[in-house]
Amino acid sequence: MTERLYMMDSYLRSCDSKVKLVNGEKVVLDRTVFHPLSGGVANDLGTIAHSGTEYNVVDVSEDRSTGDIVHALSTTPSFKEGDLVTVELDWERRYALMKLHTAAHVLSSIMYKKYGALITGGHVDPDMAKDDFSIEKSDRTIFEKAIEEVNEAASKAVEVKIYTMARDEALKIPGIVKLADKAPPEVRELRIVEIPGIDVQADGGPHVRNTSEIGKVALVRVENKGRNRKRVYYKIAE
Repeated sequence: MTERLYMMDSYLRSCDSKVKLVNGEKVVLDRTVFHPLSGGVANDLGTIAHSGTEYNVVDVSEDRSTGDIVHALSTTPSFKEGDLVTVELDWERRYALMKLHTAAHVLSSIMYKKYGALITGGHVDPDMAKDDFSIEKSDRTIFEKAIEEVNEAASKAVEVKIYTMARDEALKIPGIVKLADKAPPEVRELRIVEIPGIDVQADGGPHVRNTSEIGKVALVRVENKGRNRKRVYYKIAE
């Protein structure tokens, strides 16, 4: 199983890794800083370098049968199993994802505490995020006020804490899971992302260290996707 270095330090931009498998343009490493498409957060992009040749990473996914992270390259590499390579992120893309992902946690906490709303779908891209909430009211002002509260929370410069907790203990915490139809993985310990006084969730993705890094969040639009399902689009303001 690939060691996921980003899970305890989202600010690692590069690392040296050993190649576990090469299958055409797909590469598995013993460890990586790349986050795969998972948890509603877009995958990282970047490069893998070996012996002076740099290969573009065009997609990153998770092999759920093995727990390995699969890096898809733009071309078949010349390196082979056992070789050492250098992995490097597209940091601008990653940092944009981190800011919006942390903002998404703050927003989900506000919607959960005020309306009991759970997330029924969503996705975080570098330039915009969207979330579907289980709420009947389609009044845009609900989300305008929620985004205002996100910005107020972000401005408090709260340190984001990341740690692990026994799964059974974690699941006793109200709101530890805010996804309507998704349970945490069946593992003994869960990775917890806590924004003290604001939110605590089981989560496996990259986040900023402090809410002040989010900047200001702007509401883009709200869509009515049917009974008990409202979609909100938001981004980091320019």
